[in-house]
Amino acid sequence: MLDLGCGSGLPITKVLVEEGLEVYGVDASPSLVAAFRDHLPGVTVACESVEESAFFHRSFRAVLSWGLWFLLPETTQLDLLERVASSLVPHGRFLFTAPSQAGTWSDVMTGEESLSLGAERYRQALSAVGLSVRSEFQDEGGNHYYDVAKEGP
Repeated sequence: MLDLGCGSGLPITKVLVEEGLEVYGVDASPSLVAAFRDHLPGVTVACESVEESAFFHRSFRAVLSWGLWFLLPETTQLDLLERVASSLVPHGRFLFTAPSQAGTWSDVMTGEESLSLGAERYRQALSAVGLSVRSEFQDEGGNHYYDVAKEGP
């Protein structure tokens, strides 16, 4: 499994590892990658941008991106969907978070401008790269999730 924007590894990557999954993490923040290594010694993590990640040369059964997608510019989001699709094995899964409504806002944690393309645009972009939304849901904190699958034989 590939965790894009893994941060410190807590709590998500830690839970996945505790469940017995082999997880690869990538995050551009040196301080978050250092914390990840402290929290999860022995778990592979790279300090690099998700856009340039060498992990996309591998194949994965699943890719996760929680709290990152909407921090990226539109062209980066769309290009990254292609990279995710090419790294997933047939019937592989992709779970990411982004608001269902299209719009921009200032991210509370980073202060950076955030951008949601909106559910309809995400569905179209995912379909264009051979991925389809299986379901969407929202948690009690208001995070909107897209559960996506790669088409396959």
